[in-house]
Amino acid sequence: MSSIIGNNINSAIVSGMSGIQNAYEGMTQASVNLAQRAAQTSVELNGTGDVLANASLNSLSNVRNTLPQNVGSVTDDLISLQINSKNALASAKVVDTAFDTVGTIIDTLT
Repeated sequence: MSSIIGNNINSAIVSGMSGIQNAYEGMTQASVNLAQRAAQTSVELNGTGDVLANASLNSLSNVRNTLPQNVGSVTDDLISLQINSKNALASAKVVDTAFDTVGTIIDTLT
C-alpha cells in the first residue's frame, strides 16, 4: 500500500516539476519574442545603426542574430506570458501539495 502512495506522490512531484519547466520555457520564448519585437521597432524608428552599435557594445559575436525577426503578435506573446505564469503557479502548487502529503504520511507512520 505504501509503495502505491509513494509512486503516486513521486508522479505528482515529477508532473509538477515538468509543468514548472514547461511554463518556464513558454515564458522564456514569449519574452524573447517581445524583446525581438522591441528591437524591430527600434530598427524601424532609428535604423539599423543603433542595433549594430548596441551589438558591438555588448560584445556580441554574431551581429546578424541581434537583428529582429518578425514573429507572432504582441498580444499573443503577452497572453503566452500570462498563461505560462499561471501554469507555473499551478504546477508549483502540485509540488507543494505533494510535499505536504509526504510530510503527513511521514508524521502518520512515525
